[in-house]
Amino acid sequence: MRDEFMRQAEGYRRELLAHCYRMTGSLDDAEDLVQETYLRAWRSYDGFEGRSSLRTWLYRIATNACLNALQRSDRRAVPRGLGTGPDGGPESPAAGVGWLQPLPDALVTPPSADPAAVAEVRDGVRLALIVGLQYLTPRQRAVLILRDVLAWPAAEVATALSLEVGAVKSLLQRARARLREVTPSMDDVLEPDHPRARELLDRYMTAFATADARAFEEALRADAVLEAPEAAIWFSGKVACVEYLMTEVVGGAGDWRKLPTVANGQPAFGAYLRDGSAFGMAVLTVTAAGIARVTVFAMPELLPRFGLPAALP
Repeated sequence: MRDEFMRQAEGYRRELLAHCYRMTGSLDDAEDLVQETYLRAWRSYDGFEGRSSLRTWLYRIATNACLNALQRSDRRAVPRGLGTGPDGGPESPAAGVGWLQPLPDALVTPPSADPAAVAEVRDGVRLALIVGLQYLTPRQRAVLILRDVLAWPAAEVATALSLEVGAVKSLLQRARARLREVTPSMDDVLEPDHPRARELLDRYMTAFATADARAFEEALRADAVLEAPEAAIWFSGKVACVEYLMTEVVGGAGDWRKLPTVANGQPAFGAYLRDGSAFGMAVLTVTAAGIARVTVFAMPELLPRFGLPAALP
């Protein structure tokens, strides 16, 4: 019986990982919660009566596992979400902050050549959406994801979360309103395999390799934002971003080495120092007009999970 469960349930692992990541904003937490979901489901499968689909049952278990985990730490942040001003970083220390983590596309995109299926998954894990979800309460987050991302009926959401249908509708209304307040439009964001997106990624990486301020200026939009979780800093506007990059980060030509990848459905690259040691990665939000946002994750331990080497020769 339980062997049968594992055969049937394994096909949902990718989408459950994406779901737990949306809920938590953390790749580490999401992977742990998916494992917890499968363990709970395996232990109780003998009592599964089939009144819902196996997929729905797994999502119920995963969602409630996430809600339990979020009682300990209910959100992951990026620097601009700490309530502090740009162009110089936060006004108070960020000790103890749980930072947002990037998500490897390869872990959640379906093994399918269907561009529509891939685009749908990418839309659900864009950094702007994940950041916005962190502003919601955990229960608002769960309701919005189940209703608007997974398209569950309100009654099914109510059953999964042990709520009344009226409470689900109220939570959804507040969640949608709050998400609109804190999330920029993603209508003009380009897919990572779009020619313009590849061009801008190459231009930005080349600017690093050559320490070229003009190349940075050509790649970034006028209203670009650069932020670095863990360093707890963010900068707004092309001028401020380029000044920070050229005075504090880039150094000389050849000081940085880059390898392209895809994270959160967006162009990204792994960053290595001249000696080949890993620094972390950057995820770019790209539009036809230029790069709108650069989010730098100084998390070298994540690079192998994106299929990138832990160090370069």
